Amino acid sequence: MDAQPLYDLAPLARLMLLGVVIALGPLAWVALRNRGSTPLRRLQALTVLTLFLTFDLVLFGAFTRLTDSGLGCPDWPGCYGNASPVGAHGEIAAAQQAMPTGPVTHGKAWVEMIHRYLATSVGVLIIVLTVAAWVQQRRGGAQRSPLSPWWPTFTLFWVCLQGAFGALTVTMKLFPAIVTLHLIGGLVLLALLCVQAVRHTHGAQGVAPTALTRGLRRGLVATAILLALQVVLGGWVSTNYAVLACTTFPTCQGSWWPAMDFAQGFQVWRPLGLLQDGSHVSFAALTAIHYVHRLAAYAVLLALAVLAWRLRPALPAQARWLGWLALLQFATGLSNVVLGWPLLAAVLHTGGAAALVVVLTWALASSRAAPVPHPFASRVFA
Repeated sequence: MDAQPLYDLAPLARLMLLGVVIALGPLAWVALRNRGSTPLRRLQALTVLTLFLTFDLVLFGAFTRLTDSGLGCPDWPGCYGNASPVGAHGEIAAAQQAMPTGPVTHGKAWVEMIHRYLATSVGVLIIVLTVAAWVQQRRGGAQRSPLSPWWPTFTLFWVCLQGAFGALTVTMKLFPAIVTLHLIGGLVLLALLCVQAVRHTHGAQGVAPTALTRGLRRGLVATAILLALQVVLGGWVSTNYAVLACTTFPTCQGSWWPAMDFAQGFQVWRPLGLLQDGSHVSFAALTAIHYVHRLAAYAVLLALAVLAWRLRPALPAQARWLGWLALLQFATGLSNVVLGWPLLAAVLHTGGAAALVVVLTWALASSRAAPVPHPFASRVFA
């Protein structure tokens, strides 16, 4: 097991071929469902489906992390130099016999490899989106895409970057900063695809963005920034396994301000469970990581509630989603604390954060700031 190289590109071609085979299913579904449709309508359908499958990939990535399957195959991109755990049966069995609870077991190897297969298929779909966008741009005409083809091109670059962080997650042995960046990258990918899905949908339906007052538009942007910061904090909690540092609510360890070590807790570039000097991360540091995320959650939930209320007249669908997702986040976050971090609640908490990113991006892409009338014009036409 120790002699296994961290990078073994031998199975790369087979993995890519498998990704193409998996991607053929969604591509065939879009083609059959949209026979006779315009090219813009087909591009819109494929973008929406890719967004949906990417959301599923983020959820499965959370499941992979929360079941401690991130090192189920200790090399990249295959599993002990094979395209599937079937070919690595002997190596996995030896590792599992040496350490029955992991990190390498047959079940965890399959979870990790399925995550890689799904990620590869999403990458194939984004390649198709990019090619289709450039082809449609060259054709022009009435069905020209409302978005520059550089959007899917940048998305393709981003998904390649995500693959690199996925590789580093394995080869750097769940280094917390890398794992957190991998999670953030997945949510950025969702936002990029959401913008394209909304704009393509508007273009296909001939719908213009909704005008919001400048104050409401600023509130929407500010809430999105707050949520982004909270997602980073949440990723830091998860990747440092600090969820159970506080097991009571609303207090933590029976105190409104427990003992915390912020310097250790937010020392970013360090191995999992260790500090830069090689000593172990203290419990006070884990408490600081957890409690900062909890305190920030109060501000984010309040901001989401106010935004959902104010958005109701202009963007009712987005407002409803924001309200329900805020409740889901509160319920799953509370369940993680008081129920001992159950797997279902933990996966749903990550899924709720991803859904909030998508809905806020949907609201931003569906709206624009209303123009301010010129004072002279308002006097003349009053």
